[in-house]
Amino acid sequence: MLIGVPKEIKNHEYRIGLTPAGARELTAHGHQVMVQRDGGLSIGLTNEMYEKAGATIVDSAAVIFARADMIIKVKEPQPVECAMLRPGQILYTYLHLAPDPDQTKALVKSGATCIAYETVTDRKGGLPLLAPMSEVAGRMSIQAGAHALEKAQGGSGVLLGGVPGVEPAEVLVIGGGVVGINAARMAMGMNANVTILDRSLDRLKYLDELYGHQLNTIYSTRDAIEQLLPRTDLVIGAVLIPGAAAPKLVSRAQLALLQPGSVLVDVAIDQGGCFETSRATTHQNPTYEVDGIVHYCVANMPGGVARTSTFALTNATLPFAVQLANKGAQAMMDDQHLLNGLNVHAGKITYEAVAKDLGYEYVPAAEALAG
Repeated sequence: MLIGVPKEIKNHEYRIGLTPAGARELTAHGHQVMVQRDGGLSIGLTNEMYEKAGATIVDSAAVIFARADMIIKVKEPQPVECAMLRPGQILYTYLHLAPDPDQTKALVKSGATCIAYETVTDRKGGLPLLAPMSEVAGRMSIQAGAHALEKAQGGSGVLLGGVPGVEPAEVLVIGGGVVGINAARMAMGMNANVTILDRSLDRLKYLDELYGHQLNTIYSTRDAIEQLLPRTDLVIGAVLIPGAAAPKLVSRAQLALLQPGSVLVDVAIDQGGCFETSRATTHQNPTYEVDGIVHYCVANMPGGVARTSTFALTNATLPFAVQLANKGAQAMMDDQHLLNGLNVHAGKITYEAVAKDLGYEYVPAAEALAG
């Protein structure tokens, strides 16, 4: 199989879908790998490193999209990239389709086979290709939130960990999954007072046993959120419904409960955001204010630490990439967890949550592939 790795073109996105080690692994299996020139240069992965690993360097994404049987990326394809996809071609990347009807329409029109990292599953019921970036984003959310709390950034001027004689900041984490637990760990490490909300009693019990008195664990209800907002300096939105649009857990009216200069960090923004007032931002312009509350809603947070993120992501995605390269679409028929990653195939929506949220007919993935 001919595998293509284009350079990412989203704002301040420096990650790349395959490292030289990954290229070497795929070529050892008898496949050809094309990498766009300087695709990984900004994170220290040079063209020479890819060539030494057996990859071919090409000058343009157009060549890669025109020739490759499978495209490996990091972020969802931008409109110009969607237009270059073709029937039968495999696209393997993050997609986040539920809040993005335009991208979904373009992928349906392309006829390509589109596999979303964020819906591939594992034997434990987890999301192994989403987890590494959730870990990164959860940890980044606290350093981003701490910076946004600074007065010069529009925040209230509160130091997350306080100092002797002065109270530390109050941090509220909504969601106790991978993002939430990593956010809580970082906030506790910076000596903030941390509360985490979740609707799984088993998860809350686990967190309580893990962290004890360091972490306040509360069952998540609308009342609980409203009671906590007035004394919270930093809110981390860390909820996830796999493949579906995120639920809105803080309304615009509830912003009035927060103190002026408080900060919301919406890690769920890739799935539409979990605050009513959230809208996607970039690393270039990461924040904005609504009713005196600072919002940080960068849609590719892990791109800010692109080197760490690239290695963390490709460690997880490479085994599935090898399966796809070796077997093509049959790899999904042989592996239910990889099949769960199929979102679009030959003009059909094959992930139920996406079809429901965007009003498409749902065609089960196995049925679509068999057809």
